[in-house]
Amino acid sequence: MKKKKTFEKIREVVSKIPKGKVTTYGDIAKALKLKDARLVGWALWGNQNPDVPCHRIVRKDGFLAKNYSLGGWQEQKRRLKNERIDFIKKDQVDLQKHYYQILRPKRSKNG
Repeated sequence: MKKKKTFEKIREVVSKIPKGKVTTYGDIAKALKLKDARLVGWALWGNQNPDVPCHRIVRKDGFLAKNYSLGGWQEQKRRLKNERIDFIKKDQVDLQKHYYQILRPKRSKNG
């Protein structure tokens, strides 16, 4: 079986983020053991597949991507608002309420 290309792996992870949740470029990079979170942004740039909800990816501080490829940060915000995601500033998601953790904490051997 062929190894999936990095961009395909990124899009696969993003496609699993539930509606009403967001995660960060860095978290996706960490989950895939990538050294540069910008690679995640490049993989999502101009994505046209509706099964890949790239609007659910934000910066580590919750701010939206200024150069969101499908209509700017205003379009990203519109899509997130449609999923009932709250904002603490005009372009900053409430991460405390809507953050989706990609990597789950490892369980100890004792429990």
